[in-house]
Amino acid sequence: MNRYPSWKYILILIIIFVGAIYAMPNLYGSDPALQISSSRGSGISELTELEVQVALDGAGLKAMSMELQENGLLVRFEDEETQLQAQDAIKKSLGRGYVVALNLAPSTPAWLASLGAAPMFLGLDLRGGVHFLMEVDMDAAIRKAEESYVSELRTLLRENKVRYKTISRRDEGAVLIRFQDAAQQGNGLKLIEDNMRDISLRSDDSVPGEYRTLLSLSEQAVIETRKNALQQNITTLRKRVNELGVAEPVIQQQGDRRVVVELPGVQDTARAKDILGATATLEFRMVDDEHSIQDAVGGRVPAGSKLYKDRSGSPILLDKRVMLTGDHIIDAASGIDSQTGGPDVTITLDGKGALIFSKETREEVGKRMAVVFIETKTETVEENGELVKNKVTIEEVINAATIKEQLGKRFHITGLDSTQEARNLALLLRAGALAAPIEIIEERTVGPSLGRDNIDQGYKSVIIGFLLVLVFMAVYYKLFGMIANIALALNVVLLVALMSMLQATLTLPGIAGIVLTVGMAVDANVLIFERIREEIRNGNSPHASIHAGYEKAFSTIADANITTLIAALVLFSFGTGPIKGFAVTLSLGIICSMFTAIMVSRALVNAIYGGRKIQKLMI
Repeated sequence: MNRYPSWKYILILIIIFVGAIYAMPNLYGSDPALQISSSRGSGISELTELEVQVALDGAGLKAMSMELQENGLLVRFEDEETQLQAQDAIKKSLGRGYVVALNLAPSTPAWLASLGAAPMFLGLDLRGGVHFLMEVDMDAAIRKAEESYVSELRTLLRENKVRYKTISRRDEGAVLIRFQDAAQQGNGLKLIEDNMRDISLRSDDSVPGEYRTLLSLSEQAVIETRKNALQQNITTLRKRVNELGVAEPVIQQQGDRRVVVELPGVQDTARAKDILGATATLEFRMVDDEHSIQDAVGGRVPAGSKLYKDRSGSPILLDKRVMLTGDHIIDAASGIDSQTGGPDVTITLDGKGALIFSKETREEVGKRMAVVFIETKTETVEENGELVKNKVTIEEVINAATIKEQLGKRFHITGLDSTQEARNLALLLRAGALAAPIEIIEERTVGPSLGRDNIDQGYKSVIIGFLLVLVFMAVYYKLFGMIANIALALNVVLLVALMSMLQATLTLPGIAGIVLTVGMAVDANVLIFERIREEIRNGNSPHASIHAGYEKAFSTIADANITTLIAALVLFSFGTGPIKGFAVTLSLGIICSMFTAIMVSRALVNAIYGGRKIQKLMI
């Protein structure tokens, strides 16, 4: 009686061993570091590493190490003061083509890192930083969608010679179409229904003698428009947050119209607002291949041309005349060119843009066209001891390709190097500007000193609570109490390991969840031990009491933990931010406590008492 088969002991030992391995990275701490990456997503080479080393040598600074990684270059330093000085020196040396992000790099040994072991992330309340809650103006997104239909309708009706008086968007919503007569109205409605989807048409009899029709988005189209506006704004915000040099930003959807942006390590709220509020647009221009680029670089730029630089920094000469702006782009998707098999990007324009582009490209077939990305943002700089806001405009050519045929509503951009570049270009075209206005409705700043205080206080609360429970269990339940203490310690180790493996973010409420888990984990052992004591008082043998204690207390333990787990899952589903952090640690803690309190403690009891005669239990 009270024996475990060998495979159960082996399984428990394997789980404990794996848990200990993946919990270990949290013991090593982290080093102040700089994460250097390209602002346009291209790779970092050994030449960049050499430039960084030269910049550090010039500033009289020394790095602990440099690691060339897949996503950039990681430079470690001994202290935060050296880290900040190095950031200024490297930024000046590399220029705007690179993002130099402040980071806390884990000091995990190479052999642990090779196993995929990494420490937990720290939340905003523990590390410090800026929190924004933003709301997207969904009414503006709908207005923009309806305005795009106005230009499309004009183009569609004109091309098919359907006569109308006016097409305009009403202030209260929907697009109003005024036809010449009933026949034209009938032809127009049939044409619209055949060529446009996700719309709703209805007659407007408010003005006698007029043939008026109202076009509005269908319910499904409204939902899709709002969803796309939110997703495009999130994509745009991610790109802009990259300019802040934040190593581990949190940008996530909250509800159907709000976005949470958390920037750990950023204390300058004004600068964060400047970056997030930047505007961007696109221009399509013809490449000037008739004049010499060398002459233009030397200062002799032709009167009708303008000198630009592409993403690699190479000069390119373009016509001053703008063929089309990015305001008319309604979609962009990457794919594979059916003719060449190479990557391409498919651009979709609205009706007005299609008409303009068709006329502009009719005589330009066989010539090169360039796409110019223009971003305007506000930078806060210090001049003469005062903070001054300056508007900075960045213009660069992101693509130049040959026009193969007259272009219309949909066309392809080819000549790209890789499918990754095509995806990046499509993303850039879609996310060049916010799909709808976005407003900051809540902001708060957490200082790094407050974050450190939170960590210290949270650490103390866990240690004090843990020690008090250990002392109580050892005194009250003697040997069985010591067994419970071992199981409790393993519970905390496994909980930390799970959070590290899942790369969960530890927040201050998460620490509260760990403290609660410690109490709940020992509660299961209390139920078991009290049941064993009750069985002994009833005259049962020690072995029978142990067996009955674990068997009969299981249903009560399972009921208590499952109901708490359900509550934690509900908190995770409907909660936000800190509530989710609490729910995550509580849920994982319940799973670990069920394993340690039932299986591990039973295994220890069986190892001590199983297979031998005992007269008395130390309980």
